[in-house]
Amino acid sequence: MLLELKIEFIEETETIARAFSEILTRGDILCLQGDLGAGKTTFTQFLCQALKVEDYVTSPTFNIINNYEGVFPIYHFDVYRISEPDEMYEIGFDEYLYGMGICIIEWANLVAELIPNSAVWMTILLNVNGSRSIRIEGDDQIILKLKAHLEKMDNSYERKDLRL
Repeated sequence: MLLELKIEFIEETETIARAFSEILTRGDILCLQGDLGAGKTTFTQFLCQALKVEDYVTSPTFNIINNYEGVFPIYHFDVYRISEPDEMYEIGFDEYLYGMGICIIEWANLVAELIPNSAVWMTILLNVNGSRSIRIEGDDQIILKLKAHLEKMDNSYERKDLRL
């Protein structure tokens, strides 16, 4: 199933991250893709904050993975520098994928062949006017839960900026 969103303000990125924090569980995989500067790491920071991570969240561009403890373990990957998908096995990628936490993978399209079909894919596109278009694809139940949480959260704000 596909959910498409358009956002103009950083608070809307936070709203989407908080909605994800309500539905993600141990073993879930969230794949992020989009241009440089589109907001993948910013989204991840908001998501980790919503999942009670106390550490400062940074993009693991040079170490490939950062581990965080929150409601459950969070494995944050940035695979931008990976030249061959098989390099992921050298860092124990499969153990993280099937571990006790959630995986957030920036630039996941570069290792798409290693990602299980159960993963949720989020594409963030930077528009000319500075707004973002977001496409979220995944299992029907996950997308329906996410949409319900987003609608509930959006209705709790005075502004109605988030457009489903």
